[in-house]
Amino acid sequence: MGIKEALSKPFALFVSLQINKLRKNAIQFQEQIFQDLIKTGIKTAFGKDHQFEKIKTYEDFKKHVPIRDYEALKPYIDRVIQGEENVLWPGKPAYLAKTSGTTSGVKYIPISKDSMPEHIRAARNALLNYIHETGHASFTDGKMIFLQGSSELQTKAGIPVGRLSGIVAHHVPDYLLKNRMPSDSVNRIEDWEAKVDAIVEETINQNMTLISGIPPWCQMYFDRLSEKAGGKKIKDIFPNFKLFVYGGVNYQPYRAKIEESIGFAIDSIETYPASEGFIAYQDSQKTNDLLLLADAGMFFEFIPTETYFDENPVRLNLKEVELNKNYAIILNTNAGLWGYSLGDTVKFTSINPYKIVVTGRIKHFISAFGEHVIGEEVEQALMQVARKEGVEIIEFTVAPQVNPPTGELPFHEWLVEFGKAPEDLASFSKKVDQQMQQKNIYYADLIEGNILQPLKIRTLKRNAFIDYMRTQGKLGGQNKVPRLANDRVIAKGLESYILL
Repeated sequence: MGIKEALSKPFALFVSLQINKLRKNAIQFQEQIFQDLIKTGIKTAFGKDHQFEKIKTYEDFKKHVPIRDYEALKPYIDRVIQGEENVLWPGKPAYLAKTSGTTSGVKYIPISKDSMPEHIRAARNALLNYIHETGHASFTDGKMIFLQGSSELQTKAGIPVGRLSGIVAHHVPDYLLKNRMPSDSVNRIEDWEAKVDAIVEETINQNMTLISGIPPWCQMYFDRLSEKAGGKKIKDIFPNFKLFVYGGVNYQPYRAKIEESIGFAIDSIETYPASEGFIAYQDSQKTNDLLLLADAGMFFEFIPTETYFDENPVRLNLKEVELNKNYAIILNTNAGLWGYSLGDTVKFTSINPYKIVVTGRIKHFISAFGEHVIGEEVEQALMQVARKEGVEIIEFTVAPQVNPPTGELPFHEWLVEFGKAPEDLASFSKKVDQQMQQKNIYYADLIEGNILQPLKIRTLKRNAFIDYMRTQGKLGGQNKVPRLANDRVIAKGLESYILL
């Protein structure tokens, strides 16, 4: 047993006690955070504009602070970028996290000296919680890697700017620095494919024990490792590889392929980090839901998805949520985000403790005919049939075909890259459509009423999504392919990759 493995277990016990306190006292944490945020926010331009001095209760808060997405909050962020202090949070941000926006181009999310430690603490606690639950800690003595964007930082008005993963790379605890891979020089490579190749060269002969990243980009790393090693499984390249940590997308569509590449069903931890805050992580190997981090400097609000686009949507705090309902998640943070719509939707699987699953994006849906199909439904429908049929999915996206060129009825077009394709695509498509009808009654009504015809699956060439993302300049890092859209922008971009 190595020294880090030996020391990690008592530390994991200590952290597990803190996590149990979170599980039992989430509402108290939220109430205290709310008061602390308002007290601090009074000193800011935003607080003055929204009369924070009059806010005593959550009901007061809802009257004074509207819900905003990034575009609506952008005038305040622009002032921050121009160097103004005390705009959203006291002083200037410690960092600006650079992310890709869908309507406003590049987004700059403030990270404060108060919020940055919460990102590090959550990532650390997810690992320590795993150690305490399982007793497995040998990975701490090996090499660890997070497949991330460049750690190179620029500046705006004296504020360091970079991708969240690149910012976090500058805060790796000293005791892990010798374990961390790849080297800083490789981490700074901007071109994703060149970077993956360099990581393969640097790690293939190392004792890799923990690998972390967004699943599709980890799969690319595994594929290139295997190719370099003459077709070996990852377990044979890294015999001490014990733990896979992932986030950013639903793992289920990737699980079979990743586990096939590794060679066994490896332990895994799902995390839910965002530039805006570290929201949740999987706290048990026995379940797949995520513990909401109600003690991490964020006051959460939730909007039932059916009211989100109303003029006055219903706004709930944590103690008002219900099980198995879809909510848009709203953040108020110790980096100065107020009434901020994160864009994600979640569903509570437990309220004692508060645990969630991510169900999609509030603006990623198909409702060309009022069906309002969401990400959770398409993922579950496809994967349930794929598992039963022994079909392997690499990646997919769904779009409406409102005006088919042949004059036939409209339909939902599924563009799928298979690892192992179904023997009978027509039969497979029919079964996926039946699952969709069971999951969404509005979709079923449209099929039965001959408004829509059953879905059609288009088989894509191998590496279609990687090639498409390359053409968009979004290969690797924290970039993800939307699972569905209410337009045909992505579908049109993938047309040249269709096999049948």
